[in-house]
Amino acid sequence: MMNMTQSERSERIAADLPQAIVRAELELHFQPIVRLAERRVEAVEALLRWRHPALGPISPAELVPIAERTGAIVAIGRWVLREALRQASAWAQAGLALRVAVNLSARQLSDPELLPLLSRTLAQTRLAAGSVEIELTESLAADPRTASELLGGLRLLGARVALDDFGTGYSSLASVAHLPLDTLKVDRSFIADAARDRRVRAVLASIVAMAHELSLETVAEGVETAAQQTFVTAAGCDLAQGYLHSPPLPAAECERWLRQRREEEERRARRRSRARRPSSAQIARTAARAPTAGTSAR
Repeated sequence: MMNMTQSERSERIAADLPQAIVRAELELHFQPIVRLAERRVEAVEALLRWRHPALGPISPAELVPIAERTGAIVAIGRWVLREALRQASAWAQAGLALRVAVNLSARQLSDPELLPLLSRTLAQTRLAAGSVEIELTESLAADPRTASELLGGLRLLGARVALDDFGTGYSSLASVAHLPLDTLKVDRSFIADAARDRRVRAVLASIVAMAHELSLETVAEGVETAAQQTFVTAAGCDLAQGYLHSPPLPAAECERWLRQRREEEERRARRRSRARRPSSAQIARTAARAPTAGTSAR
């Protein structure tokens, strides 16, 4: 396998991909998405992983284009949607309710089974539709007819919709203004450059401000350093996703991370509650200033 050419490797991946689901070689990893103001984990994004028995781990960057070219992405996408909702339901039943975001590729947008599958899976898992966010690529904005039909169907089901990787060239805020979206995910290239270039920071702040004018929440993708988080917070981003908080994790590891983070959030909430609670000295001073019984203010 080590002497394979890239062409031979791609052919091997394409040949083996249809059986990857049957052989249970695919898995989902989950990356947390954090609300910046409260430092609270609000969602996770489901990300596909494939550990090939001979080739080892295959990255999504290599896997997805081959799957789209061969058409295998439709079956894989259906599996991802079912598995992501099943895991979100299991977490909700275990006291870890949160939103799950699922990516759709361009090829999946024309899948006639997409909306019926989502409806059935929501019913089977007993998840609220608002607990699911479907992430679409920017290229969708270049096809208004497909966008209108698909987003209309998702909205009827009650699912949230996000535009992923915004800023990579397909669309502008003007072109997405008429799409029924909930979330705008700012591409990681803006975040990486923001720490080095004040002009990029100005563009980022403008994107966030205009998104808020359209009543869209914003997610900063690829936040890897505290400095980057400082910049995106100052720009007004609502949420952040990236290695600063956590890499994508297998479901079991993600659950442990979520429980630990939930405990930290509860400790912070208790500290804030105690800080707001008046001390015994403050109570005594307030009581001393209060009118005594039988007197009246003049």
